[in-house]
Amino acid sequence: MTEHLGVAVAVIPSGFDVPVEPLRRAAHYTGEPGCIADARAFAKRFLEQLRTEWCATVDSRTGGELLLVVSELVTNADRHSGGPYILELEGTDSAVSVSVYDSSAALPRFFPKDPERIGHHGLEIVRAVASEISVDRVPVGKRVRALIRLDG
Repeated sequence: MTEHLGVAVAVIPSGFDVPVEPLRRAAHYTGEPGCIADARAFAKRFLEQLRTEWCATVDSRTGGELLLVVSELVTNADRHSGGPYILELEGTDSAVSVSVYDSSAALPRFFPKDPERIGHHGLEIVRAVASEISVDRVPVGKRVRALIRLDG
């Protein structure tokens, strides 16, 4: 018996009482031409799998924003790390986490909004569409992570 809100409730094990893990996929990129397009295609397949396995509702706008975040983070890793990078996607029916690991220990700089600045708008774009963004040093370099909410 388990007590819930002061009431005894019988819990009957069904054999299906296992925690559900988020859908996780990762891909390694060398930085050769075409890697950014490959990363977008990987993210697109991930979204389809999330729709199928998690019954996630991803409208075209949110799906487009997720692909934009993948493009921006992978482009930054490609341009600034000078080495290979990893794209990791983790999702449920309510959110997708986009993490990019690269070999550079230099943390990205966040610039203030400036429509006259040429370039350096990638993280500004990610900040505009992600509900959270974080940067962490990891043993191999750094991880940039953005969380995209699917439930509005």
